[in-house]
Amino acid sequence: QVHVVESGGGSVQAGGSLTLSCVASGRIRDNYLVGWFRRSVTKGLEFVAAIGWNGGPTYYDAAVKGRFAISKGSAANTVLLQLNSLEPEDTAVYYCAVDQEPRGAWADDDEYYYWGQGTQVTVSS
Repeated sequence: QVHVVESGGGSVQAGGSLTLSCVASGRIRDNYLVGWFRRSVTKGLEFVAAIGWNGGPTYYDAAVKGRFAISKGSAANTVLLQLNSLEPEDTAVYYCAVDQEPRGAWADDDEYYYWGQGTQVTVSS
């Protein structure tokens, strides 16, 4: 069992930044994959980024590469997602999830077994 909790969401103006935190606990192995997804009312569920639990490798959706950065946090069992140059189109509920059987399908939400409750990110013009 893996328990996942996200935090750090909020409301910002376009061009601003936020840092989201994902704390995962339980039986987590080094080869597990930690991913970020987002759900909006217009686009549904989208892959954002992923990272190996041991700190690598990393993967990004083309829409966010260069603006967002995923990394292992300094705090224990923490993965960070830094959101930069935010636009209104980034408004969504952001979810952290854990894939316990990584097989290369890092962008497929069906590959992730454990999900957090989500944290809201709202970007205004």
